[in-house]
Amino acid sequence: MRIFSTIAAIGAAALFGGSAYAAGPLGIATSNPGSLYHNIGTAIAKAANSHGLNVTIQPATSPNQYLPAVGGGQFEFGIANLQEYEYALQGQAWFKGHASPGLRVVALLYPLKEAIFVRKDSTIKSVGDLKGKRMTDGFTAQHTIIPQLEAIYATAGLTRNDITKVQVPSVVAGANAFMAGQSDGFIFAQGAGKVREADAAVGGIRALPVPNTPESVAAIKKHWPTGYLVHMVPGKADPGVLEPGWFIAYPMMIFTNKNVPDDVVEKMASVIYESQKEMGEVFAPMKGFDPKTDMVGAVAPAQYHPGAIAFYKKVGLWKNGK
Repeated sequence: MRIFSTIAAIGAAALFGGSAYAAGPLGIATSNPGSLYHNIGTAIAKAANSHGLNVTIQPATSPNQYLPAVGGGQFEFGIANLQEYEYALQGQAWFKGHASPGLRVVALLYPLKEAIFVRKDSTIKSVGDLKGKRMTDGFTAQHTIIPQLEAIYATAGLTRNDITKVQVPSVVAGANAFMAGQSDGFIFAQGAGKVREADAAVGGIRALPVPNTPESVAAIKKHWPTGYLVHMVPGKADPGVLEPGWFIAYPMMIFTNKNVPDDVVEKMASVIYESQKEMGEVFAPMKGFDPKTDMVGAVAPAQYHPGAIAFYKKVGLWKNGK
């Protein structure tokens, strides 16, 4: 049974413990510790608390679980990517039949950059070299990962049937399987804590770049419509990027639901806008976040929360109705 179906049956409040606006701190739902979403949520929560908001992190396995929970009012905020948010909003893909129309956007964040990682000393140097190799797969608790894997494989003309599948429930479990020697590679977000752990555990890792061609971009968008390519160079914030190359990326975001009071959402948007340096000190990849250019963008069919719009109008970011 899919995780989302389980939530629909037993109720998100029972799974997470829930929160109410007047009953205590504001909750930011994230995926497991070590994940990129948890790292980002932690950075935002620390900044929010230092600016007078009472915020706590509410970790779960993946947005499969907490997107519906936030949409239903069990938590005030959550961290996810725009593609999965759109699926949850409209009841598509793994949320089919269970739309969450109450979801609203607070802010776009810096792009999530993703890669397949292998050992630095491995003979695997490109995505095409993964053919026949052991790769983490399954991701029963994180349905979002399968189409992302398919998108990366497609840039090299491969499919999941071309690799030897090592079944894991989540990306964190996948990284653990890699470190234990059970797989030759694993997929994860660039810069996440678990990637750093894997880098240290095996004596160095390599992020596999993808070709920057029109055909590659088309293959990515077939499986992951909001995906695109970004150029990366080696740096301390991105273990595994050993030489300049191109990698898949897509928008990350902080979201809420329509019933969260406007002043609360406006305050959260203000905190994120004003705290880039503080958040970067907590989680280094946030140093690449530019509030003036990243927070407001095209999100249709999603909608920004009125509280967020009010803030963006005050600082001059809301132009031409977006």
